[in-house]
Amino acid sequence: MGQGWEQSDYVVIKALENGVTIIGLTRGKDTKFHHSEKLDKGEVMIAQFTEHTSAIKVRGRAEILTRHGRLRTDEP
Repeated sequence: MGQGWEQSDYVVIKALENGVTIIGLTRGKDTKFHHSEKLDKGEVMIAQFTEHTSAIKVRGRAEILTRHGRLRTDEP
């Protein structure tokens, strides 16, 4: 692949409150928002890094699971 990303890199995001926002950011010369979703408490989204998505921004209280481990947005 050689582009610094792997098709198998998934992120699981579980909303811990209503109104959690997930924003996908583009890859390339200029980083831009390309997609957003709102989750309510208990909803889960599975996202994947791709040739178009280089970053995922999460706003609100959420639990995030990656191959690197688990974290919560409300923990230091």
